[in-house]
Amino acid sequence: QVQLVESGGGLVQAGGSLRLSCVASVSISSIKAMGWYRQPPGKQRESVATITVDGRVNVADSVKGRFTISRDVAKKTVYLQMNSLKSEDTAVYYCNANRTTTASWGKGTLVTVSS
Repeated sequence: QVQLVESGGGLVQAGGSLRLSCVASVSISSIKAMGWYRQPPGKQRESVATITVDGRVNVADSVKGRFTISRDVAKKTVYLQMNSLKSEDTAVYYCNANRTTTASWGKGTLVTVSS
């Protein structure tokens, strides 16, 4: 099991930016895929962006062009750069680490976007 620690959430105004970080307890090179998921108030959890160990990126259509996922292997960290934030981006954002047979989740970080 991988321990994941998210940070960077907070309250921002619409149109602003935030950068979320997820620090893993193990080398992210040992993780098949990592990514960010979010759960808006009253809605189900959804995938935001993922990145595989070989560098393949998948970004949800709802955030494409605004959000960017990246990684720093040396820092064991995956980032989510969020630009042009909208009120509908308000959610608890969760970091995920997916290995071949196991998956781990962080406890989440709250992002609130106000108008």
